[in-house]
Amino acid sequence: MDLSSRLLENAVHEVSQLPGIGKRTALRLVLHLLRQPKQQTESLSGALLALRQEIKYCKNCHNISDLEICGICTNPKRDKGLVCVVEDIRDVMAIESTAQYRGLYHVLGGKISPIDGVGPHDLTIARLVAKVKQDEVNEVIFALSPTIEGDTTNFYIFKQLEGLDVKTSTIARGISVGDELEYADEITLGRSILNRVPFENSLKSS
Repeated sequence: MDLSSRLLENAVHEVSQLPGIGKRTALRLVLHLLRQPKQQTESLSGALLALRQEIKYCKNCHNISDLEICGICTNPKRDKGLVCVVEDIRDVMAIESTAQYRGLYHVLGGKISPIDGVGPHDLTIARLVAKVKQDEVNEVIFALSPTIEGDTTNFYIFKQLEGLDVKTSTIARGISVGDELEYADEITLGRSILNRVPFENSLKSS
């Protein structure tokens, strides 16, 4: 894209690096910002800079947070004996949007995927196991996307938790096999959480 301004071209290039945004969409967004009051653009850039510099990850569940411990973990109304294991922060947001779950979370930071060079030690699995050993966790819910990588990760964690006094369950397969959790509609995802099944049962049916 040959533009008349190097500054405009640089801005379009940077915006087009965002997922799902091509050069034409990036150009429309940048031109839109140019038409807005200068203060609005400064507020946007300031918010993004503050996000990058000041955002933290909860020391307990690894969710994004403004503080050392996130608001979900410090909420006295949450069931601390219930821990839902998810791949990333987007899955926490997806489950929270259903308003059907009142426990805590544990964000793994990905899924085991040898083809992508991601192994168990690249995730927060060891911290999850330590949490189960140390805290009063009654149930661990596997809520990873029902893909090969998700099922592999579920099974690995299940084996790590064997012998510990904790119940393991997995969300009901209202989510189609191969689908990503974040794209499930709220009703289906909410029902999958409520109708979760013992993890051992999912092994027998697979």
